[in-house]
Amino acid sequence: MTHQNIEKAVILAAGRGTRMRELTNEMPKPMIRVRGKPILQHIVEGLRDAGVKRHLVIVGYCADTIRKFFGNSVEYATQTVQDGTGRVVDLARDFAGDAPFVLSYGDILVDPRNYKSIVDLGDDVEAIVSVKRGEDVSKGGAVFVTEKMELRDIREKAPPGEAPSPWYNAGLYAFRPTIFAFTARLERSPRGEYELTDAIRALAQSGKKVQAMELVGEWADVRDPEVLAKLNAL
Repeated sequence: MTHQNIEKAVILAAGRGTRMRELTNEMPKPMIRVRGKPILQHIVEGLRDAGVKRHLVIVGYCADTIRKFFGNSVEYATQTVQDGTGRVVDLARDFAGDAPFVLSYGDILVDPRNYKSIVDLGDDVEAIVSVKRGEDVSKGGAVFVTEKMELRDIREKAPPGEAPSPWYNAGLYAFRPTIFAFTARLERSPRGEYELTDAIRALAQSGKKVQAMELVGEWADVRDPEVLAKLNAL
């Protein structure tokens, strides 16, 4: 099987991050500093070191803060309506063209080794979904896999006890442009949003191979001031 190294990345950085309270009064959550530099800078540098040449940052809330910091070193698209992770991916359609791309949430920190793994896309793989053990799946996505770590289902914010899976959706992905056919058909979830996870489930259930990849080393969803304080105390 041959492999393709992905050279494009899309980073979702449009949200405010209300759980950060006053920390995001004047800046978007991805610009909060962890260990001396913005979360977004950690992500861009990690992807760059893994061989990703072009970065599209999806901006929205306090977009100027991000634009001033990164200047012309990345490209930008603007999300005007906050209606979920499924629709926002459509903003990357022209940027991706016919090439595969990495997708990262702008508040997820991972060990940089994982970027080198996620950019290595096998020819028989349509998408890669990163997963982590030991997280509370009621706060994110529960991922269900076969014994070969191929994804067969993914459920968003299932009530505790309802989704017996040890695998948590870790917020770092690789996609081929086929994902756009599935995001285009999304309908609103019970939460009233267009969920990327619904598109991933449809992709997997269409017969395409979606591979789950267990992350190595450190991982953090910088979701609230408590997580931030722990990271900065290390």
